[in-house]
Amino acid sequence: MLDRRTFLHAVGAGAVALPALHPAIGPLNAWGGESEAMPRKRLAVVTTEWRYHSHAWHMAERFLVGYPMQGHWHRPPIEVVSAYVDQRPENDLSVRRSEEFKFPLYPNIAEALRCGGDRMAVDAVLIIGEHGKYEKSEYGQTKYPRYEFFKQVTDVFRQDGRTVPVFNDKHLSWKWEWAKEMYDISRELNFPFTAGSSLPVTWRMPAIDMPYGADVEEMLCVAMGGVDSYDFHALEVIQCMAERRRGGETGVVALQGLRGEAVWKAMAAEDWASGGWDPRLMEACLSRSHTLAQPESFSHRYPTHEQIREWVKDPVAYRFEYADGVKATMLLLNGLVGDFTFAARLKGEAEPLSTLFQLPPNPNVVYSAALMSKAEETFLTGNSPYPIERTLLTSGLVEAGVRSLGTGQQRLETPHLAIRYQAPRESTFAQR
Repeated sequence: MLDRRTFLHAVGAGAVALPALHPAIGPLNAWGGESEAMPRKRLAVVTTEWRYHSHAWHMAERFLVGYPMQGHWHRPPIEVVSAYVDQRPENDLSVRRSEEFKFPLYPNIAEALRCGGDRMAVDAVLIIGEHGKYEKSEYGQTKYPRYEFFKQVTDVFRQDGRTVPVFNDKHLSWKWEWAKEMYDISRELNFPFTAGSSLPVTWRMPAIDMPYGADVEEMLCVAMGGVDSYDFHALEVIQCMAERRRGGETGVVALQGLRGEAVWKAMAAEDWASGGWDPRLMEACLSRSHTLAQPESFSHRYPTHEQIREWVKDPVAYRFEYADGVKATMLLLNGLVGDFTFAARLKGEAEPLSTLFQLPPNPNVVYSAALMSKAEETFLTGNSPYPIERTLLTSGLVEAGVRSLGTGQQRLETPHLAIRYQAPRESTFAQR
């Protein structure tokens, strides 16, 4: 993206190239601000629930009140004109927001996209399928209705003969076949489709990316949180770095989920071939953490294996192998860390590449603002800032991970994850 100084210089020289246009939407202001000449785009919000700290509060409200961006308060040239809310708990905010910002709540998704009329009347759709009370799968996955929401949205596209950009929060679906169908429909109907986690686009300390075309040997992410939720975030951390390696993305051929004592056995193995991971990568990750646990003496020492085993009550690991031979491990170590760190071993490099994926705290939670800046870019330019294939792959990895954990921690072959794509060369995480 051009910064403001570069843009103004180019305008003066008569040589600026604006982003590509999509039917019915115009160009994004080159430095991210609101263009006075640009008509406000009409956004429909489709969400499971809307309450304080829900993802609708984190994300949809960015289009109601704006968000911080590069040192100013950015107000998107986008107006929320309708919403569908699937569940309304006691602390529901949707009715209050509807009254405050003068947009109606509709009883179904089709009416929300048509704004109560007989033809689609919005320019973009924000789908948020997170939070709420839904059934669990046999592997403990919450059956959030992202697929069902997406299908109802695209049914309107088909019926009305018009498509608009769509942003889907987090992974595509809890079920692989449905995630793949969502991807296929987006390609069939040829509309801009962006999805995923806030982790790939948040700030990093240090602010580094995987060198484009790097020869990667092994990667590791140490993270917090639970299975079927934060494992997705950690996998997106790995994938947004992995996809930049030499040859581009090749897909994943196998995954094994480990839990409990099996994780400690793998940690003691101290290399991939023996069933573990490179301990130098784990050291690099823990050394980047801002939340690394300490003993009661607060002696600021690097934790021993015994201390890690004492503090982490339910360790989880996903070990997976890419088609080009690269290895990766995701670790959920609640009790040891409360953040997300990444490290990679590159061929010919003496030290691992490592960084912290920073999650600024409540109440402003600006990592969700960073993600909504990517949604806004999709809505205004008609182009996704990063490949939807990334989230298709991580959706499949989450399902493979919970399935492996739920079937005796066996190694699963994953031929369905032979997903190849090329990542953009430019970095897409927040840096200014």
